[in-house]
Amino acid sequence: MSLGGGNSTEGSNAGGIFVQFNQDCTSLVAGSSSGYHLFALTPDDGVEEIYASRSGQETCLVDRLFSSSLVAIVTVSAPRKLIVCHYKKGTEICNYSYSNTILAVKLNRSRLIVCLEESLHIHNIRDMKILHTIRDTPPNPRGLCALSPCVDHCYVAYPGSSAVGEVQIFDAVHLNAKCVISAHDSPLAALAWSMCGRRLATASERGTVIRVFAVPERTRLYEFRRGVKRCVSIACLAFSACGAYLAATSNTETVHVFRLQEGGERAPDDAAAPPEPGWVDWMSQTLSAGLVYLPAQVSDVLSQGRAFASAKLPRAGCRAVAAVTNVSRAARLLVATSEGVLYVYALDAADGGDCALLRSHPLLDCAPPACDGRPGACVRRLTSCDVPAVAAGCSYAGALRGRHPDHMTDAARRAAGDA
Repeated sequence: MSLGGGNSTEGSNAGGIFVQFNQDCTSLVAGSSSGYHLFALTPDDGVEEIYASRSGQETCLVDRLFSSSLVAIVTVSAPRKLIVCHYKKGTEICNYSYSNTILAVKLNRSRLIVCLEESLHIHNIRDMKILHTIRDTPPNPRGLCALSPCVDHCYVAYPGSSAVGEVQIFDAVHLNAKCVISAHDSPLAALAWSMCGRRLATASERGTVIRVFAVPERTRLYEFRRGVKRCVSIACLAFSACGAYLAATSNTETVHVFRLQEGGERAPDDAAAPPEPGWVDWMSQTLSAGLVYLPAQVSDVLSQGRAFASAKLPRAGCRAVAAVTNVSRAARLLVATSEGVLYVYALDAADGGDCALLRSHPLLDCAPPACDGRPGACVRRLTSCDVPAVAAGCSYAGALRGRHPDHMTDAARRAAGDA
């Protein structure tokens, strides 16, 4: 889905649907012509639809707070209005109207960020009140911004210039500017935070170099070269939960995965630890030792890291979002496209290389047929289901306490404690 002439850098695409992973890559959201859909990723490389809104309103932006019942949506018919609801209880928590089109919505357990073309609005997630507004930001027609998933380092990153790749970092808890990072010579195209909130990945409109910075130190930790033959449009950057990998999608058919060799972030209990150095790392160290004997321009290019692994999508030109995660303790690269298809690739954590396609899942009825890789075996198409009507006028605290039971299904009453 798209809003007017602006395309979100993280999922919306003219003529397609909006797709996005949640903050810890355990589920997927999708906007459709009839509402929005929530999907859970299963341990067998599958996907299960857990909710489908049949509001009849075309949804262009949707974000879910981790695996909770809190969902923020924006519709095509009301592009200036943000609706926050508790989908299990069928209640509308609040709605806010803004002075201009909403281009992006970001959530973590402390804050909700609404991005307009020339301003950012920071809400308290507990009561949805506006805490602060960053006004007169540089023109940002694509709604480029990123919110750290980590509450302890609750930073917002957004473009500090429309002419060069300058990143403004704002502390969304203490409500003050943190630092400015001069990331690229060209305007920014993509931003992404690691799970710990201390690493920021950036890409410019040229799309050839991807950089990773430490925040708030502003130290450049890594520099990766996506390619040298042509400039591309980077659509998405995404860290793995363990912080060992960074995935990048673009308007080409290739999805790149870079390995952050030194780590520095503690992996969650269910995440695989970064692999031991292999022959690729040995070659990189050997090459680095000889860079001092080369001209500066040549050594700069050679010192940039290359993709550790890559995957090929069936076709180019579809906006895509990616996630690197673990399924049954095996590394996986997940790619969801604006065509409404989720692709599951195997990621070799030891040697990298080409990622093999394991499964592909059509998310909506409009998606093209997809097969799971076995001869003659097609994945079951997911369909929508009816949901209870949304009850308007309910406060946030009231919704969490389970008010308006007349608008709740039996299943929602049983799950009333799940916020």
